[in-house]
Amino acid sequence: MIIVNLDVMLAKRKMRLNDLADKIGITNTNLSILKTGKAKAIRLSTLDAICKYLDCSPGDILEYQENE
Repeated sequence: MIIVNLDVMLAKRKMRLNDLADKIGITNTNLSILKTGKAKAIRLSTLDAICKYLDCSPGDILEYQENE
């Protein structure tokens, strides 16, 4: 299972979800779906924009855990 740690990175950067959504040009709703782990897919261009703006790597946002 893929765990999305976007909320952790936002907290580390002291940033709100709305601010990130505005800066990378994605709707707040879509970013919220990603943050809560309900997204089925993410475009690489979106991941690139998130990483560029938060100054992090994809591994800081996405984590793999085996299902139990």
